[in-house]
Amino acid sequence: MTKPAAPRATGSAAWADALLLSFAEAGYAHAEPAILQPADPFLDMSGEDIRKSLYLTTDASGEELCLRPDLTIPVARDYLASPQAGHPAGFSYLGPVFRYRQGTPSEFQQAGIESFGRQDRAAADAEMLALGLEATAAFGLSDIEIRTGDVALFAALIEALDLYPVWKRRLMKDFNRKVSLTHDLDRLTLAESPVRNEYEGVLAALAGSDRKAALALVTDLMSIAGATNVGGRSVAEIADRFLEQSTLKGGALPRDALVLIKRFLAISGDPDDALQQLRKLASDAKLNITAAIDEFESRIGFMAARGIDTTKTRFSTSFGRGVDYYTGFEFELHRKGNGTEPLVAGGRYDGLLTQLGSATPIPAVGFSIWIEALTHNASSALVSGSAS
Repeated sequence: MTKPAAPRATGSAAWADALLLSFAEAGYAHAEPAILQPADPFLDMSGEDIRKSLYLTTDASGEELCLRPDLTIPVARDYLASPQAGHPAGFSYLGPVFRYRQGTPSEFQQAGIESFGRQDRAAADAEMLALGLEATAAFGLSDIEIRTGDVALFAALIEALDLYPVWKRRLMKDFNRKVSLTHDLDRLTLAESPVRNEYEGVLAALAGSDRKAALALVTDLMSIAGATNVGGRSVAEIADRFLEQSTLKGGALPRDALVLIKRFLAISGDPDDALQQLRKLASDAKLNITAAIDEFESRIGFMAARGIDTTKTRFSTSFGRGVDYYTGFEFELHRKGNGTEPLVAGGRYDGLLTQLGSATPIPAVGFSIWIEALTHNASSALVSGSAS
């Protein structure tokens, strides 16, 4: 059973302060990253929902800046700039973040934890979920629905299938961005109609090419034209788009691959049940995704060791949070029967610190807490309790 992270207090500020104290006692140092941040990391690495809600500005030197929309990237940047970079370290935070949200305030409070450098990934994942549950308990909430997923399982499946690289990138991109994969899978399965494209020559030249060759060709063509971007798209984005069109033109997604992907995405239930379904799928299809499944099984064991009732935890292979940099375990905590917006959410992002400039890969996992949402639900629970 999870326990309250700190003695209950009344009021949003008191609850949040008690939460930070409990995180400090658990070994997570307090972090206070700057409110004004370089915009590029958020534009390049965050999900579409965050990108389109940024508050942007430009300084006198021409650098594009933004009000931080989230604290994960700012905390990660500060960690990389510190003497602790590359070593295990954990941080907690509480502060304002800024996103355009129609009909609700654009400034709101976010708390959370980020853990860097731990090699015991499954144990660290389970610890984040347990601490997230303790945060909801600290606000007096016990009717919590746990939703989990693991993008590493989908990545392992796609890598094991005999698909064009461009298809693999397309499917991973859509999964991470919470786009309906059903539409994409159906489109990839159908042969393209023989409508002539104005770039027919480019598409023909790219037929059978890999991404490196496509990038070189598009770079040469744009250099001849004296252009560096078109419609705001970079050379790499244009090359990827041409390569995608060329691949789609050349044939359809193999139907046996489609059947396997759809079977995989239909797996759901409690984690132990999902584990058995995954092992059966891998065995039936003779797919080498054992390492990802073993990591999933190890995480289940650490969750149980943390007192989390896995029989009341929902796992779905199609679950994703719509954040581009997640690479493994993902979770959301919701109050039962209270809509789609989470109270706490997080996951593993092992590739982010390399994208931010680390010379070596650094494992990372964390979660964020929406203080106003927790406070509102805690107040609602108190009212419901006093009325009953």
